[in-house]
Amino acid sequence: QVQLVESGGGLVQAGGSLRLSCAASGFTFSTYTMGWFRQAPGKEREFVALITWSGSNINYADSVEGRFTISRDNAKNTVYLQMNSLKPEDTAVYYCAARSSSSWNRGTDHYAYWGQGTPVTVSS
Repeated sequence: QVQLVESGGGLVQAGGSLRLSCAASGFTFSTYTMGWFRQAPGKEREFVALITWSGSNINYADSVEGRFTISRDNAKNTVYLQMNSLKPEDTAVYYCAARSSSSWNRGTDHYAYWGQGTPVTVSS
């Protein structure tokens, strides 16, 4: 059974940091591209960051470039999202997702597995 379980969300003041984790099971994690997405209230789910299976290709949304860092530990079947210099507009539910391809793609339709999400609230 495939599972993606996010953790690390919470309430933080603007300018603060959070580190999200996503623990995966039920599939061969080390062969999947992993992505982070977010969905703010009343908005569509949007791409945040992705990392290919080896970590050789990493891609960020323009809105988080330079503030967020995605990484993975294939030995632990876990992907991380380090979020620094948080802004109120980063407030959203954050989801991790898995794509069964070595190539990268930002589209939500290209990710087969999704976690339940972890909420992040950034106060001004």
